[in-house]
Amino acid sequence: MGSSLQQRLARLNTAAYQHAVVGIKHGIERETLRVHTDGKLALTPHAAQLGSALTHPLITTDFSESLLEFITPVSDNIDTTLAQLADIHRFTIKNIAGEQFWAASMPCFISNQQQIPFAQYGSSNVGRMKTLYRKGLHNRYGSMMQAISGVHFNFSLPQSFWQQYQQILAQSGDLQEFISAQYLALIRNYKRYVWLIVYLFGASPAMCKSFLEGRSSRYPFQPLGKGSLYLPYATSLRMSDLGYTNSAQSSLNVTYNSLPEYIAGLHAAISMPSEEYRNIGVKVNGEYQQLNANVLQIENEFYSTIRPKRTTESGERPTCALAKRGVEYIEVRALDVNPFSAVGITAEQMHFLDVFLLYCLLQDSPDLSAAEQTVTEQNLKKVVTDGRRSNLEILQHGQPRLMLDWAEELFADMMPVAQHLDAAYGNERYTAALKQFYMSLLDPAQTYSGKFLNQLLAQQQDNGSFILQLSAQYREQLMQEPYQYYTQPQFVAAAEQSLQQQAQIEQQDSIGFEQYIAEYFAEVPACDNKKTAT
Repeated sequence: MGSSLQQRLARLNTAAYQHAVVGIKHGIERETLRVHTDGKLALTPHAAQLGSALTHPLITTDFSESLLEFITPVSDNIDTTLAQLADIHRFTIKNIAGEQFWAASMPCFISNQQQIPFAQYGSSNVGRMKTLYRKGLHNRYGSMMQAISGVHFNFSLPQSFWQQYQQILAQSGDLQEFISAQYLALIRNYKRYVWLIVYLFGASPAMCKSFLEGRSSRYPFQPLGKGSLYLPYATSLRMSDLGYTNSAQSSLNVTYNSLPEYIAGLHAAISMPSEEYRNIGVKVNGEYQQLNANVLQIENEFYSTIRPKRTTESGERPTCALAKRGVEYIEVRALDVNPFSAVGITAEQMHFLDVFLLYCLLQDSPDLSAAEQTVTEQNLKKVVTDGRRSNLEILQHGQPRLMLDWAEELFADMMPVAQHLDAAYGNERYTAALKQFYMSLLDPAQTYSGKFLNQLLAQQQDNGSFILQLSAQYREQLMQEPYQYYTQPQFVAAAEQSLQQQAQIEQQDSIGFEQYIAEYFAEVPACDNKKTAT
């Protein structure tokens, strides 16, 4: 354990600061495909009973009409968040006419990616822009990759913590600038250690061979059952570069050493013309094909395992929100859907992530150069495809190191962080989570990917048939269990209100679509490149 981490924990454990961390806020975004009972993709439109995908705060769609996204409100209680998430699942399953949620990240059997319907958000300018963005993704990467599901974990520390942590670090100056700089420091360490999250929580070592749709792959896949492919030591095929063909994006210089630097790098990518995408065309024969022909259409197209975030106002670009108001929370994007949970994530995972992210904050976090960032991405790729190989080596400070040895060290360093959280919250759930997932280091078969693949191999079972069994099991479970947080009338009212809000937005449009697009991109994030204190 580094001396800085020890000193910061020692201060946080004093009476004056021991409860500063209480009030960590979370939100979950869970994506899931709708499928029929035979495991094939449901091509039906987003159900009207669920409300408007444009305006509903809890239930929307991601890339496709077939790809649901459930969003919990911000809460400082993990059990509340999971109860809310379960209720959103419960209401939705009762309103999709016998369909069920695909219980894994990699898609179900899809015979032709052209059949995957783009998400529709109505006739308003903002709704049309959202659909056009998705059409652009299809034209750039194909729809199959966009059918992959994940879980996003939103995390923020309370304002009171930041005020006291600024005192602990003996720093002065603007509090929001301090907060933004510290979140960026957390992100740099997260990128250094994210391979551990993928090792523990990756849950997609196999997939339906329809995902490749006749394309060749450089990975040495092995066949299983009637139509599955797997890699023996893989953790998360979702996190691999399968399906990603954007070579231009891999060369982007988006770094995390300060907020202005991050914003400038991301804005440059959104503004940089792409010869490859220019060949697609923006408007062909009078019909839009993509929002623009730049390397990124908008910020959300940038693939990253973590993002600094700020809640945006209507029509506001994410980079502009960050530039004006700083970082509000972070979004962890490296999580596979947990197939062993009806809602895709567990309380134990959330407790572990709290420990991991607080560790990333408290640990020293030097600047991360573009070259060093490339090494972190190479480490991640190795763990994605070979994470459960016992002798796997990744790079630490430029030198090969056994991944499991490094993981042991991280767990040892995180234990005092877990103990601090337990003392602050008055329970033992954080150390219990750490101990639970430590078992996955001792035995890779205890990882989610290990359990998943061993089930398939033991039964010589198709990936798809196993996931379909789980999907049906979770459907019955959700149908039978009572609501825990919301009520049925609350969901019905929220759906009706969202439809009214969409209609109102459509009625209030006063400019044409082309002008709307031009005005959306007109604002440039105001930031300089001066470094902020870390």
